[in-house]
Amino acid sequence: MLLIAVAAVRISSRSGLPSLLLYLGIGIAIGQDGFFDVKFDNAELTQVIGYAALVVILAEGGLGTKWQEVKPALPVAVALSTVGVAVSVGITATAAHYLVGLEWRQALIIGAVVSSTDAAAVFSVLRKVPLPSRITGVLEAESGFNDAPVVILVVAFSAAGPVDHWYVLVGTIALELAIGAAIGLAAGFLGAFALRHVALPASGLYPIAVMAIAVVAYAAGAMAHGSGFLAVYLASMVLGNSKLPHAPANRGFAEGLGWLAQIGMFVLLGLLVTPHELVDDFWPAVTVGLVLTVVARPLSVFISLLPFRLPRREQILLSWAGLRGAVPIILATIPMVSGVEGSTRIFNIVFVLVVVYTLVQGPTLPWLARALRIGPGAPSDLGVESAPLERLRGHLLSVSIPDESRMHGVEVGELRLPPGAAVTLVVREEKSFVPSPTTVLRRGDELLVVATDPVRDAAEQRLRAVGQGGKLAGWLGTG
Repeated sequence: MLLIAVAAVRISSRSGLPSLLLYLGIGIAIGQDGFFDVKFDNAELTQVIGYAALVVILAEGGLGTKWQEVKPALPVAVALSTVGVAVSVGITATAAHYLVGLEWRQALIIGAVVSSTDAAAVFSVLRKVPLPSRITGVLEAESGFNDAPVVILVVAFSAAGPVDHWYVLVGTIALELAIGAAIGLAAGFLGAFALRHVALPASGLYPIAVMAIAVVAYAAGAMAHGSGFLAVYLASMVLGNSKLPHAPANRGFAEGLGWLAQIGMFVLLGLLVTPHELVDDFWPAVTVGLVLTVVARPLSVFISLLPFRLPRREQILLSWAGLRGAVPIILATIPMVSGVEGSTRIFNIVFVLVVVYTLVQGPTLPWLARALRIGPGAPSDLGVESAPLERLRGHLLSVSIPDESRMHGVEVGELRLPPGAAVTLVVREEKSFVPSPTTVLRRGDELLVVATDPVRDAAEQRLRAVGQGGKLAGWLGTG
């Protein structure tokens, strides 16, 4: 089983497909109508495990989100996560009602379920596609934000009795988002302050503490009747941008847990589905998905982004990059647990829709970006990791020079690092050496920079400035 999972990771990384499809395939192969014919139909357990996995995935995504990229994208991401979701739900539900023949409650549930872009799919695909940071920031922030309003809508539509008026739903969503945001930010800042000022007895405890803070943020948000998903994402984003001790280990631990969460969640969803029941719902799912992909998503992007005046090419790319994944399938278990009539058919339609359109959208996204002539834009930022040298009152900075960085061709002496910082080692083509002031840096190099505590921030700022502006960064206003 472990070998199969590893093979799935390799295939997904080489093909550009979200690992969702491969792990779902493993679950289907194990489950009913599969090779092992394992019968599993516990939707409630699947929902609980799915929620837990989503918390871990959002935490991992938040820890890896760069504030510099997300900050300018926040207004756009919020618009897509609120106005965009409302437009998408309305159009998709109308199509499900009139084209597929579902009752309005069922149609609204499907419209809400598939309006959420999936954090795991977005994080796994977009980080391999060379897009401008403003687009990547919008899509990552949107996938982290839009789970919250969508969950509220699905729960409201799945509840017994009449559906609340639209203004009641809007008020509920606004209140829960505000509570979740406040708790998430508070947990993130308090947790970062504590981790910077409390010396834990072992370095391995820091990654565990970071994930524990993220989980506590989710629990506190949910207990306060707020959005726990928004709370965990914001708390993790604050922690990931707070220069915590052992930050590389923190992110590595979260990434490993994220992979385990994805594998377990997707395999379980594959087990839950009954393949022979999907045949009758294949074309309804394709119909709803076609309306969602070519009508609802583009209109939701164009309408919600009217005040921002983004270039039309970027709006087209944002429309196609609204990737679905395991989150809609998990949300489709909510009506099953609530006993909504026709909930099994809702689950089957959502399952087929996600698989088919993920298979189409994921691999074609790089092609569309090239066709629209949307490239990386500004040079790639340096990958700078910091490990504290506590007894020496210093920091060891690990710097990776990406292919597009303007640090390529710069001599070590031309970095003009502040006194108290120095490049001590260069790793090039798996060989390491101590550089001289005239050593010319190349793309793909990894540098080890030692900096004393007072100049640590200044050294990192200077390195990033040279990476963006080259050796003339100080005179070009980039340093």
